[in-house]
Order: sequence, then C-alpha cells, then structure tokens
Amino acid sequence: MSGNLALPKMERISTLLASTEGSVEAECVFSKDEENRSVIDISVRATVEITCQRCLEPMPLELVAENRLALVADDDEAKALPERLEPLLLEDENCDLWSLVEDEIILKLPIVGYHDTAACKQTLEEYKAPPPEAGSGKENPFAVLEQLKSGNQNQE
Repeated sequence: MSGNLALPKMERISTLLASTEGSVEAECVFSKDEENRSVIDISVRATVEITCQRCLEPMPLELVAENRLALVADDDEAKALPERLEPLLLEDENCDLWSLVEDEIILKLPIVGYHDTAACKQTLEEYKAPPPEAGSGKENPFAVLEQLKSGNQNQE
C-alpha cells in the first residue's frame, strides 16, 4: 500500500512545523517473516518546513524513515522480539496507518533544527565580539558586596 498524505490533516505533527506546506509519501508492505510473525515494512519520505532555532525563519527539511515493525498483542511478545524488529502493539484488530506514518515522521524530526551557518540569516558575528571592558562606565553590581567584605575585615 502506498500513497501521498496531506500534512494539514496530521494534527500532531502540524504543531511541530513552521507550516503545513510539503508532502509525505508513504509505503507499507505487509508480510510474514521467517518465524511467521506479521510484519510491516514502512518507508516514509517527507518534505517539511521547520523553524530554524538561530534565525527563527522557516527552513525546508527532507526526512527519510524506514522501519520494520512486528505486530504484537502484548508487552511479553514485544520483549521476545529480536532487535532488528520494532514492536507495534495492536490494541484491537485494526491498525491506524495514518498515525503510524505520522509517528515515523515525528521520530525523524531533529530535536533542534537550524540552517547551516552560511545559509542562516542570523550571523554569529555579534556573539564573537569581545566582552565589554570593566571600566566601560557601567557600575559593577557586586561593588556593594566588596564594601561589606572590607567592612567585616576592619571589625576583626
């Protein structure tokens, strides 16, 4: 089974994106593995727009996710799976493929996304400037503490 899905209809992921512009292509292949387990090979390709955390402007992001899921009925079956398979817990006989595709996209989103430094509109030059000198006319906020310290030393 394969097709294109609309980002605006994916409510959970829509809140994580800069816009709902983009496309999602998904393919699910249903089969049995060598131990006669029901498995789903899922492949998702998406073009989404996230917010750059440096300049706060939208930026395109290509996501590719491929996974092999084994259908399980409970946690005991999930624990018995080999490491090459991810468990997909079915609470009833139905599987919501739309949510499954959305889960794969969410798992592939970066925790913090940003443009390459050269492509980002916000330059880092202002952060590379040396700190202002101590005698720049601003009063030291710790001067009061220094006076208290010198007062305590005089009493001893």
